[in-house]
This record gives sequence, C-alpha cells and structure tokens, in this order.
Amino acid sequence: METAKATGIAWRSLVTLTGAVATSIAVAVAAVIAVVFAATLVVIGFMATALLGLAAFALRGRTATAAAASGDPSLIEARHMGGHSWVAYGWNERR
Repeated sequence: METAKATGIAWRSLVTLTGAVATSIAVAVAAVIAVVFAATLVVIGFMATALLGLAAFALRGRTATAAAASGDPSLIEARHMGGHSWVAYGWNERR
C-alpha cells in the first residue's frame, strides 16, 4: 500500500515538474512573439511617418505652383534644370 502511494506521489511530482517546464517554454515563446509584434508596430510607425512627410512635401509643391500661376500675368514661368540651365515657358505668348 505504501508503495502505490509513493508511486502516485512520484508521478504527481513528475507531472508538476513537466507542467512547470511547459509553462516556462510557453512564457518564453509569448515574450518573443510580443517583441516581434512590437518591432512590427515600430516599423509600421516609421513607414507611416515617412509617407506623411512625402505627402506633405507633395502638397507643399502643389500649393507653391498654384500660387505662382495665380500671380502677376506679366511673369513667365522658368524652371531650373541643373547647373546654369533654365527653361522658360510662356515668354513667346506674352503681349
């Protein structure tokens, strides 16, 4: 009778130890997954910031062009092509 009770206690100890090891492994895997998820969110945040910055530059360029077009009609449009090169538009259409 004592032997059966001792065997049951041994099995309970082994099952408890196995459960503790499995729980520790599950916690470690969950921690790794949480770090990967957090890093993913950081990368998405950086990409969103870059996208908003590019959109701001695009809208800024659009408003600058619209403001220049609605200015003085005697002005001509010229674009800098690099170095000392400029290209002028509308100079032959003025009267």
